[in-house]
Amino acid sequence: MPKSRIRKKKDDSYAPPEKRATTKIDMGSGRRWVAPLMLSMFAIGLAWIVVYYVTQADLPIESLEDWNIVVGFGFIAVGFVVSTQWK
Repeated sequence: MPKSRIRKKKDDSYAPPEKRATTKIDMGSGRRWVAPLMLSMFAIGLAWIVVYYVTQADLPIESLEDWNIVVGFGFIAVGFVVSTQWK
């Protein structure tokens, strides 16, 4: 039967890797406007669609007709776009 390779021991001169400088993320800097704006866009979009259905297409803007739904979802989409800025 063939003999297995014998592992050679390495020197005992092991040096641990240097510690990396940790970067601290400042969660309180700027961007306090993101959450209120995001939630308000969601609320405006939802309110727009609800008002459109409750008033049977008379409000918010009667001349837009069914496009009022698109406007409401547009506000909600803007809320999602703003949410990408949240840290």
